[in-house]
Amino acid sequence: MVIKPLNILGLMSGTSLDGVKVSLVSTDGIDVYQTYFSRHYVFDETLRTKIRSVLGKKINIEQEKSAIDAVENDMSEFLINIVNEIKLEIDIQIDAIGLEGPTICNEPHNHYTYQLGKGKILADKTGIDVVTHFHNADILNGGLGSPISATYYNALAQNLGKPIAFINIGGITNITWIGLIGEIVSFDCGPGNALIDDWVSKHGGVLMDYNGKFAATGQVNQKIVSTLLKHNFFAKYPPKTLDRNEFNNKIEHLEGLSLEDGAATVTAFVAEAISYSLAFYLPEVPAQAIICGGGAKNPTLLRFVRNNLKSMNIATLPESELDEKTDDATAIAFLAARRIYSLPITFPTTTGINQAMTGGEIYKKE
Repeated sequence: MVIKPLNILGLMSGTSLDGVKVSLVSTDGIDVYQTYFSRHYVFDETLRTKIRSVLGKKINIEQEKSAIDAVENDMSEFLINIVNEIKLEIDIQIDAIGLEGPTICNEPHNHYTYQLGKGKILADKTGIDVVTHFHNADILNGGLGSPISATYYNALAQNLGKPIAFINIGGITNITWIGLIGEIVSFDCGPGNALIDDWVSKHGGVLMDYNGKFAATGQVNQKIVSTLLKHNFFAKYPPKTLDRNEFNNKIEHLEGLSLEDGAATVTAFVAEAISYSLAFYLPEVPAQAIICGGGAKNPTLLRFVRNNLKSMNIATLPESELDEKTDDATAIAFLAARRIYSLPITFPTTTGINQAMTGGEIYKKE
């Protein structure tokens, strides 16, 4: 197969459940040639609540399957409307869709992971082939299934100084390190926006800590942060991955704190998990680190991270040499191209799989 650039629409909805990021990208899975646009479509409260209701449920358990199926149908309708709206708006042929839905359950030790998304329905209703379920092949072949975006960050870093680290703060935080001769290490390093969102949602009745305003006015309880960092996840060496709900039962340590102090403490915990991992689990200290994902838009979280890593050159995407339209949806479009061309997306140093392999299921339009 001749490898050539494709116009791929990336759809990404992560564990923070804040909606769907959408990017239209020209890519061959080796380079990103152009990002035409990036957008964010917010879930309405009804759909978000429905997705939350199936977190932790498994599609292979009969009594839970119907609930997941119903939510997937609602989410599919949401995605179909987005894609068909975009098709009417633009004069660019879309060659394929890359879809990464929210992970509702991630148990790599049980060789199980599940991301919401009905690729076949989306393909049929939009008239565009869909690539989705990028994690499954890796899981089935002994890998952890996540993280999956290392090749994308490697492409972004082609002209940047190395070693370099990309810190993606989404619902979960992951780090991708790229060495001087192209070595790649990637792993989940701790919780991200999801834990902060869960705290402020429960205690403040809001979707998220917008711009870190609650955390900015709160006091960090360092004793609680230290307790949370004793979780056995942080003692594990990479490769490693984390389920969204892993720390939910640890939030009880925060009970009794004010909304603001709790937000500050969780935000500090996220930041310290990042600095801990950069210090102990990378082959070499990176010359620079680029923060991306939703957490890059939280100035309080950024301040905490920078305070912990004062000797490191840290930038967000807009502060770097990279296209500020670059986001998680761009990564999914890139991975879809790699699957179409049978290029690997996971490696022994990213998911622990025995050998590099591609990933993703292709659903053809009818």
